[in-house]
Amino acid sequence: MQLTITSKNFNPSDKLKATIEKKFAKLDKYFSSNVNADIMLSEVKKGRCKLEATISAAGMLFRGEESSDDIYFCLDKVIDKLSTQMSRFKTKLIRRHKEQKDIVFEDIPDVEAAEEEEKGIVRTKRFRLTPMSADEAVLQMELLEHSFFVFRNGENGEINVVYKRADGSYGLLETED
Repeated sequence: MQLTITSKNFNPSDKLKATIEKKFAKLDKYFSSNVNADIMLSEVKKGRCKLEATISAAGMLFRGEESSDDIYFCLDKVIDKLSTQMSRFKTKLIRRHKEQKDIVFEDIPDVEAAEEEEKGIVRTKRFRLTPMSADEAVLQMELLEHSFFVFRNGENGEINVVYKRADGSYGLLETED
């Protein structure tokens, strides 16, 4: 696995970088060597740090994020989250990506039988997309008290999504081919 460690408002020590490499090496058994993992370290508030990790393999994204006063605690929690994701979705991954060589399915532990219940789509909604700006979409989302809103961008005609982030700000998802 190829690791890319970046930081924002945070100065990681060599010891921390070595620990990150050691902990992520435990996940190597699940992936081939040409899989990329991006790790972002940041300080979100005075003394409070955040670790985000995204692994891209076989067209799938595995992501874990944790905030705490202790970056090593964050690291342990993110590794646990990524391992749990691999275990929980093992059956689905095998069905979708059995031809892929990026993920080593034999090494992924099986999830406990109680957790294995598959959740499917329980409701479908249809609605007409009205062209609007991103600001109008945010307003509409707030009026509906939703955490996201799908709309047709009036400027370029593309389908976009606005969403409310954990810190209270807004994000915009744009599609590309």
